[in-house]
Amino acid sequence: MIGYIEGGILQKNDDRILILANQIGYEVLLPTIVMESLKERNIGDNVSLFIYFHQTEKQPKPVLIGFNTDEEKDFFQHLITVEDIGPMKAAKALTVSVKDIAGAIESNDLEKLQKLKGIGKRTAQKMIASLAGKLDRFIVPEPETSRPKHLQHEKLIQPVLDVLIDQLGLKPVDARRRIAETLSVNPLILTPEALLEEVFRAGPK
Repeated sequence: MIGYIEGGILQKNDDRILILANQIGYEVLLPTIVMESLKERNIGDNVSLFIYFHQTEKQPKPVLIGFNTDEEKDFFQHLITVEDIGPMKAAKALTVSVKDIAGAIESNDLEKLQKLKGIGKRTAQKMIASLAGKLDRFIVPEPETSRPKHLQHEKLIQPVLDVLIDQLGLKPVDARRRIAETLSVNPLILTPEALLEEVFRAGPK
């Protein structure tokens, strides 16, 4: 099974690209958010994509769906667990960032979800019913590359989440939102203690 491809762009179309890797051309379907990120790339430029490999009895022809990050692929795999959302429909629905879709699901924002391509009211309701409470980790941005490597993302955030959720009674999505807002203002916070202090200082919004 193919999980990752790195190679040069042979061809670009509206919703897919052809990648040459080890003298083999792979046609990869790209969600809108991924295609947008590659719009400045030209034929011959190198790209690297995490791949979701889709092949079933009903879909005997293999389909490769590409993502910029493992996180995008992980979110996609959550999305296809929703009733009536298969891989092709899920790929078409990714017209805005994973963070925005996860936020809409966690905040029960039906109107925002219905703006996704191919998602109607009933499907949006199923997305919320199936995934609410499971996606809050996608709302927090990835750590800045300037952070020391020994400070892993969850090691910085998890102790603060524990305090906000277990001791102060915040909902997980609200706790992560406050942490994300704090880190966006000061991305160089290095310790959970400093992060918690800044979250308290900022206060609820």
